[in-house]
Amino acid sequence: MTVVTTVNVNGIRAAAKKGFVEWLAGTEADVICLQEVRSEPEQLPVELRDLDGWHPAWAPSSAKGRAGVAILSRRAPQRTAIGFGSEEFDASGRYVEVDLPGLTVASLYLPSGEVGTERQDEKERFMAEFLAHLTALRARAAADGREVVVCGDWNICHRPEDLKNWKSNQKAAGFLPEERAWLSRVYDEAGYVDVVRALHPDRTGPYSWWSYRGRAFDNDSGWRIDLQVATPALAATATDAHVERADTHTERWSDHAPVTVSYAHGD
Repeated sequence: MTVVTTVNVNGIRAAAKKGFVEWLAGTEADVICLQEVRSEPEQLPVELRDLDGWHPAWAPSSAKGRAGVAILSRRAPQRTAIGFGSEEFDASGRYVEVDLPGLTVASLYLPSGEVGTERQDEKERFMAEFLAHLTALRARAAADGREVVVCGDWNICHRPEDLKNWKSNQKAAGFLPEERAWLSRVYDEAGYVDVVRALHPDRTGPYSWWSYRGRAFDNDSGWRIDLQVATPALAATATDAHVERADTHTERWSDHAPVTVSYAHGD
């Protein structure tokens, strides 16, 4: 069994003060993918600098205090790669991948975008390059007899079931028709599987992000944007997928919640 968790920590130094350290000490995950770390390794709180029992791969952004992704694995990676061969995005702290025995795990922080701005143009450029990478990654893994899971904050909801207020968000970044069509290409053309949706095909959510504004968390008015997207053979081994939603608003250490999947990989 391999347990994989993905979570956008919304600033790891802030999360460490609110409960992330305690969550990390108690997790049963074998691999943890982090997004929006927003910290250089030397800036980490002392309790996160020497992680006993974990092998960290940090990919900070060249823009200080922004983005940043990481992977913590209990087994030492056989290979670590920062970025995906993009001249524009490899230093932006948005992608890192590691090779473990029979399995490649990646942590992704896809740009959020904002309609009518350069941020949306950036998101679209990223999506175009990243789809090509996903296609190549799956082909390379197949040739090596490996499976792949790309975890992270994809910043796109694919279906109306993936966000509470979908009718009012059809012209908003994260639920634009062209973004949803791109995610369909990830599944239909590149051949990946949305693992949580595959295990919960008929339910609304489960949401993984709630705005800090208003009472979004208390009303469960959320978005399902934190995904584990896997090769079909790996997805077929998934036995459980759930969102580790805090019991109360005050117990949250991020505006996202961890998404955890158990795979019967390597059994």
